[in-house]
Amino acid sequence: MKKFSTATCLFALAILTPLSAFAKSPSKCEFLANAPDQHKVVRGDTLWGISGKFLQHPWCWPQVWNLNRDQIRDPHWIYPGQIVYFDRVAGRLRLGTPTADGGIANVRQSPQIRSSELNRDAIPAIPANIIEPFLVQPLIIEENELTSAPRIMATQEGRVNLAKGDKAYVRGTLGDGTSFQAFRPGQALKDPETKEILGYEAIYLGTLKLQRAATTDNEAHSFSVVSTKEEMGIGDRLITVPPTPILNYMPHAPAKQIAARIMSIYGGVTQAGQNQVVSVNRGKNDGLDIGSVLRLSRLGQIVQDRTDNAKPIKLPDEQYGSLFIFRVFNRISYGLVMQVTDSVQVGDIAKSPE
Repeated sequence: MKKFSTATCLFALAILTPLSAFAKSPSKCEFLANAPDQHKVVRGDTLWGISGKFLQHPWCWPQVWNLNRDQIRDPHWIYPGQIVYFDRVAGRLRLGTPTADGGIANVRQSPQIRSSELNRDAIPAIPANIIEPFLVQPLIIEENELTSAPRIMATQEGRVNLAKGDKAYVRGTLGDGTSFQAFRPGQALKDPETKEILGYEAIYLGTLKLQRAATTDNEAHSFSVVSTKEEMGIGDRLITVPPTPILNYMPHAPAKQIAARIMSIYGGVTQAGQNQVVSVNRGKNDGLDIGSVLRLSRLGQIVQDRTDNAKPIKLPDEQYGSLFIFRVFNRISYGLVMQVTDSVQVGDIAKSPE
């Protein structure tokens, strides 16, 4: 018997709610004037990409399908071969499957259990494969972490660089951790507005496993190198390997109004395009959470009005794309650049959708 995810059941219950229910939403979810009648789902599609074929704001897909963030934490309910079609009368998107006579059968409510095998075939909300490496590696090291992190103080046979299987001797408090990531502090991340240092980008070096913990305060811990990505040696720091994250992204406007600025572009380049990763100077403390969507804009220049001798005037900020927040720290967040018409630059604006 074919199995459907529990999210499909919730979807089937939700499709009767009219789009007008979202009219008071702070960000209107409007359809494109030239939206197609339907789209057949293929491998490689994302919910964001499909929604972009129908909606002015692709991240609005939970609203037009009436999916509640608190009800659906895992939005894997669309599969290759199904049909997303535009019900113009109801003003919403619906999900169906092709029939033998060339028609479309609605996906019906099915109170069956989730199939993990089927769920692996479901299309993701965003291109998750791009951000997966950033989810379990250190990206940001805050000042208090930098000073208290355990550090490699000696190496096996005095080697300059450590390789897989080598021993490393570590000093510092380990807590309950046994698996650690090695990092080296990178560039300081300064707030473009206040110039305050909010943290340091971490250069990920590899992983180590505890072999023998120190028994006295003046003894070093013994570690074995599990993997290396960059050269690792004396002075490099360790942090505990975080738990494997659950990938469930529900795009939404931030709960609070956010006015952030692009702080850095991952990889040290000066500009970013679609599907690249950038950091912003706002985080948990400011109301950002995973799945928040921000609108990207170029700060309008201040120019002299050449038509008269009036004072200089500021040109309007120019919107050019969206930023999908996927990892959040206290005062810094990382986002994936989505659908842009211009390059992203340090200092650009990232604000709550209007």
